[in-house]
Amino acid sequence: MNRNTFSDLSACGKRSVFGVLRYAAYPLLLLAAVLTVVVAIRFELSFPLTSLTFIVGAFTYLALLERIIPYNRAWQPEAWEWRRDGLCYLITMMSGGAGRVAVVSIGTAVTPLHTDLPLGVEIPAAIIVVSFCAFVIHRLGHHVPWLWRVHGIHHVPDKVTVSNNNVNQFLDVFGACLMTQIPLLVLGFSRQAVFAAGVFKAAQGYGVHANIDVELGWLNYILVTPEQHRLHHSKDLREAGHYAADLTLWDLLFRSFTWSPNRAPVSVGIEDAAAFPPARSILASQVHPFRRSS
Repeated sequence: MNRNTFSDLSACGKRSVFGVLRYAAYPLLLLAAVLTVVVAIRFELSFPLTSLTFIVGAFTYLALLERIIPYNRAWQPEAWEWRRDGLCYLITMMSGGAGRVAVVSIGTAVTPLHTDLPLGVEIPAAIIVVSFCAFVIHRLGHHVPWLWRVHGIHHVPDKVTVSNNNVNQFLDVFGACLMTQIPLLVLGFSRQAVFAAGVFKAAQGYGVHANIDVELGWLNYILVTPEQHRLHHSKDLREAGHYAADLTLWDLLFRSFTWSPNRAPVSVGIEDAAAFPPARSILASQVHPFRRSS
């Protein structure tokens, strides 16, 4: 067997591995989320620490996949983008933390209901409640002018990557936390169900932003995937539906589902980019909603 034959076999092997990854990479992320929830509940692990560990692991996994099976190589972050996204992650974490403190404070003033559902039913119910609330606040963020000044910061980057999932205005994160967690509190969901819903939401939030070349077929009609969410970031508003970040049910019901096989955005970002601070300007982005609109 000559050298060319070995090279051909090697190239064929690489293509087959990458082909498997295109189908398996995203289901593996979801499997990891399920296993994280099961292990944490079974062994009574610290939920906050487990959630943070899962987020770090999921981020690392998706960032590696962006190198191995990138959807668009031009979207791979430059050094300054990594720095921006790192700082934005800190802002996101602090905003989310403030939101959880506010939820706990509100919890002392309300009398929640008490769910007597088995955990196998309660967890899916919590996921559905969080998903619907997130869908509503996200859709409002695109259609209410002042809320768009808040949420639009997330759409300024002209790439969609796992790292710039963290590019957010702090009120966007704080408000989303309140809108998704207060209903769980009022309805009396258990700590286990709230934890499980949070892990699923984190997996989907980072997963749908990943710059990975996946092909998930029928799964697109059940879960939001990177294939769909790239359309949400499209400059063409006719295709930029997909306000859900986890369950496609809401976009199908409210007619904002625009994905079809092989459909991809020509470009992503904001059509009227001059209406927002540039992607590099973190401080300007955070104060942007409070500035007088021109």
